[in-house]
Amino acid sequence: MTPTDSKAELLTHAQQIVDRAMRAGATDAEAVVYEGDEFSTKVRLGQVETLTESTSRAVGLRVFNGHRTASTSTNDFSNASIERMIRGAVELAKITEEDPFAGLPDASAYSTLRSGEGLGIYFDDVYQLPAKDRIEMARATEAAAMAADTRIQNSDGGTFTASTMHKWIANSRGFEGEFRKSYCGIGCAPIAQDERGMQRDGWGSSARTLRKLDTPEEVGREAAKRALRRLGARRVPTQRASIVFSREIARGIIGDIFDAVNGDAVYRNATMFAGKLGEEVASPLVTVIDDGTMMLEPGLGGFGTLPFDGDGLPMQRKVIVDKGVLQTYVTNTYTARKLGTRSTGNASRGLAGAPGIGSGNFYLQPGTLSPREIIAEVQNGLYVTEVLGSGVNLVTGDYSQGATGMWIENGVFTGAVEEITIAGNLKEMYKNIVAVGNDLVFRGSSASPCIRVEGMTIAGS
Repeated sequence: MTPTDSKAELLTHAQQIVDRAMRAGATDAEAVVYEGDEFSTKVRLGQVETLTESTSRAVGLRVFNGHRTASTSTNDFSNASIERMIRGAVELAKITEEDPFAGLPDASAYSTLRSGEGLGIYFDDVYQLPAKDRIEMARATEAAAMAADTRIQNSDGGTFTASTMHKWIANSRGFEGEFRKSYCGIGCAPIAQDERGMQRDGWGSSARTLRKLDTPEEVGREAAKRALRRLGARRVPTQRASIVFSREIARGIIGDIFDAVNGDAVYRNATMFAGKLGEEVASPLVTVIDDGTMMLEPGLGGFGTLPFDGDGLPMQRKVIVDKGVLQTYVTNTYTARKLGTRSTGNASRGLAGAPGIGSGNFYLQPGTLSPREIIAEVQNGLYVTEVLGSGVNLVTGDYSQGATGMWIENGVFTGAVEEITIAGNLKEMYKNIVAVGNDLVFRGSSASPCIRVEGMTIAGS
């Protein structure tokens, strides 16, 4: 089957499933059809250790009976299986509990952009590369790391991953839409060793298209650099000190803001930001944006760019926090109804079940200082390169995680640090951000430059 035939067939299939559900007694219906390919390989010490390639197709159906709803899904596209799926959903919807907020969006609210064409989120080259060349890229990435220094004689492997997906959505209120996405990535995790012991670290590169991937040599050298700088890691005494979070770690801390403004959590009063609209929740240096329409450059969309959200509504650009002041919560259609507001275009849709809430391209707006300039201002502190565990409570804001990184004295690195815990409270941490870097780079749908936070505790020896 050609991609064109597949597109026409599966969109028609989604529409037909909706029509059949309505004839079976649903008052509204929505069908999602998914088709995807995945490839991954791991090469360790030059030899292929794992190789996985798969193709999948599935269909999901959500039906309504007034304010009652039910969902079913199947990966069997036979007529008998589809019929069972439709009948099962319609019958379930008759006996589920009524929910006054359940229902599809109003017909006038749907996105006028019904396709991902032109958004730069799908590129053919990801799957045109032969498997042997993908394996060779993984091998070359590991080889570059191994060749970087004689202290690297072992590795946890080099990897190459690729995936494409195509999704179609149709519903009984006239919405029909589809989009394709592609992804590729390479990485490696070398192991460095000297008389002080062994250390492991890694690095990777990901993109929508092969043309935007860093070279295997660049990735391998960076991975080696990161592993080598961890040699001789030590513990430091328990203390309060400045902490600079690398952009890879800052991304998670800033990402907690998205979870804290999730409309469902707000409705349940299960977030520290409930009731905080219009209030100062962070430093004036903090401006956080969620943009599902972003183009990173002409012809290249972001990892979170889509033509419409999981409800079929337009993706939006919205400022979540503006110079420290909370501006909006993020919602889908269902949660917006519960809060008495309008959807912010953040519905996230799987095959079955009601849509959740997900981000577009979510990021902290960069500052003007380079990471080197931020580090140079620290007299005594920690540069965090890795955190361990999940010690974040979004209701109270309490934050505690294991960490590794580099110790800073008089503005320069003086050695690696490990086996410590960093602790604070997110409500205070956001307000105590005293510097934001200029090193914003998107390696996924969320991103942050490095940040410097005052007032945290480092628990060590």
